[in-house]
Amino acid sequence: MYPLTEDHLPVINVFLREMHASGLEVVTNGMSTQVFGPYDRVMEVTTNALRNGMVGPGKVAVTIKILNDHLPPDRWNPSAWK
Repeated sequence: MYPLTEDHLPVINVFLREMHASGLEVVTNGMSTQVFGPYDRVMEVTTNALRNGMVGPGKVAVTIKILNDHLPPDRWNPSAWK
């Protein structure tokens, strides 16, 4: 999620709370949130979390990338990319 207005934090916090409460594997850092699990469940949880988080006054843009595999941790280390 990318903020488009000053009051974006509540929208992002609602989304993150919903994702982390889902029971899926969720990894959040300063740049993104990665969600791992069965496709249908990931999409269901993501859809609901986005819907619930976007009903407030904050305005955000959302970018989603979908991979069909769980990348190993060394894939996130740029020094390991050769």
